[in-house]
Amino acid sequence: MTISAGEKMPSGAFSTMTEAGPSAISTDDLFSGKKVVLVSVPGAFTPTCSMNHLPGFVDQADALRGKDVDTVACMAVNDVFVMDAWGKDRGVGDNVMMLADGNGDYAKALGLELDASGFGMGTRSQRFAIIVDDGVATHVAVEAPGQFEVSKAEAILQAL
Repeated sequence: MTISAGEKMPSGAFSTMTEAGPSAISTDDLFSGKKVVLVSVPGAFTPTCSMNHLPGFVDQADALRGKDVDTVACMAVNDVFVMDAWGKDRGVGDNVMMLADGNGDYAKALGLELDASGFGMGTRSQRFAIIVDDGVATHVAVEAPGQFEVSKAEAILQAL
């Protein structure tokens, strides 16, 4: 079942890179008492994700904070080392928290997994953005296959 606006975000955990190395962050720590924009892409270093989706949120980080967003987080079904390298490659700095959903467990918990095995990529996450307010999804924007409109930074700014 796919997450809908008004529903509590499922419990789970991500991997993130810290100065001390890989670390886990729970959804409670990520969402509790905060307004978070959770962006998901099918894969790090893929064309639309690297050239448009992630950079849009990096570029709009100040505007999002101006709408009371505490955290912008980008997740993908990639390992923590790939997500860290991709964040450095795209210059995210402190603007976007890079989250690894290495086995796709959180994408599955949201009901937003994607079978990309036809492209040799296995199970991935669909392209989406969710506005989360204190652990509750208040806006869920899932892209149709091959599209990039409803989950881009400008659309999320309008939804806020």
